[in-house]
Amino acid sequence: MREEFVSILEALDESALSGYDFRQLAMDQLSFLDEYKWSGVYVLVGETLFLDAYNGDAPEHKEIPVGRGVCGSAVSENRNKIIEDVRTESNYLACSVLTRSEIVVLIKQNDEILGQIDIDGHKVGAFTSEDEAFLSQMAQRLADRWD
Repeated sequence: MREEFVSILEALDESALSGYDFRQLAMDQLSFLDEYKWSGVYVLVGETLFLDAYNGDAPEHKEIPVGRGVCGSAVSENRNKIIEDVRTESNYLACSVLTRSEIVVLIKQNDEILGQIDIDGHKVGAFTSEDEAFLSQMAQRLADRWD
């Protein structure tokens, strides 16, 4: 695992925060990664994802119905998503004209989806399975301190 990823996970492990403050700390830590141009957590309530903690410009989409866009389809399909080029997605919800790639990793507790981590990148193919593995570890930490 990349050294930067390990450092971020260690910083989270050392924190005494929980809930929203912990999620915000996690998103702030991601801002140090070059390819992570926007980072946010969406919380699932019923059939809608609501923007929670984030780092970057405020997005236009603060609420996303399950099934809509990359974020909503990740929930409806119950799986993480790595989109190499968002311009190829027919139901993509644009947050920035600069966004070219996106990764969404579900946050689960006892197989229940609590929310997701959503990351936007400005170059095509910015995210790999290594990013997914790292964000999956972060997602588990967020789930463990969800309250």
